[in-house]
Amino acid sequence: MQKSAFVETETELTETDLVPLARSVGEALARAGLVAATAESCTGGLVGHLITEVPGSSAWFVGCAGVYSNDAKERLLGVSHESLLAHGAVSAQVAQEMAQGALSLYAADVAVAITGIAGPGGGTPAKPTGLVHLHLSATDGSERAERVVWGADRRGNKLLSAQLALQMLLEFALTRSAA
Repeated sequence: MQKSAFVETETELTETDLVPLARSVGEALARAGLVAATAESCTGGLVGHLITEVPGSSAWFVGCAGVYSNDAKERLLGVSHESLLAHGAVSAQVAQEMAQGALSLYAADVAVAITGIAGPGGGTPAKPTGLVHLHLSATDGSERAERVVWGADRRGNKLLSAQLALQMLLEFALTRSAA
């Protein structure tokens, strides 16, 4: 199921603000006995960076694929060339394929992927600046898609996307650690 939202915001969010969230993700993943990976385009590895700010994260984080170009998405994560042509790099389909590719590449239990248009340019009427698709895939068959249109500047759009990706991982891990 894909959720969609438009968030008009100027953000004062910083990387430092997100490290406690990354720590909570790690604690929940560790309790559930899971390891995570990320596949990042518009965030350029920001989620992986935030996770590795947490000491001991190697126990529950296996890697981050920074796949900014279409070629990298195809070669590293196995994203279908046909999907890129039919849907574009910024699409729900490509985000899903990125997440599934990261699962396979890193032999992770769960992976989250982010692809979007951080800005300030690059948007179109169909795909405006700030549009981001996120997708979480897990080896247990769980899938979760999110579509948002952030209204911040480039830095803010990246931070908000990273925050949502971390929240997605946390919510997934919490449901598994409670089981």
